[in-house]
Amino acid sequence: MVIGVCTIDLDIPMSTSLKDKRQVIRSVTARLRKEFNVAISEVERQDARQTTVLAVVSVSNDRDYVHGLLTRVIQWIEKTRLDCVLVDYYIELI
Repeated sequence: MVIGVCTIDLDIPMSTSLKDKRQVIRSVTARLRKEFNVAISEVERQDARQTTVLAVVSVSNDRDYVHGLLTRVIQWIEKTRLDCVLVDYYIELI
């Protein structure tokens, strides 16, 4: 069994309040769950107004599949989410 964890550091420059930030995060997490069938949660900087850290997790028997899936998640965020700026990410396979 392979567990893939992708930690994603996002900047949300248009957010003027925590309510704005939460709306963007809810949208991102719902779309990622629907598109890629992954578990996702905000894990750091919950009280920061314009930044957040998300953790995306997938489990499979195939290392290449998990790594490819998490890479596609990153690419999807970069291409489709114009309200977020991908600052950094880290993929770890356990």
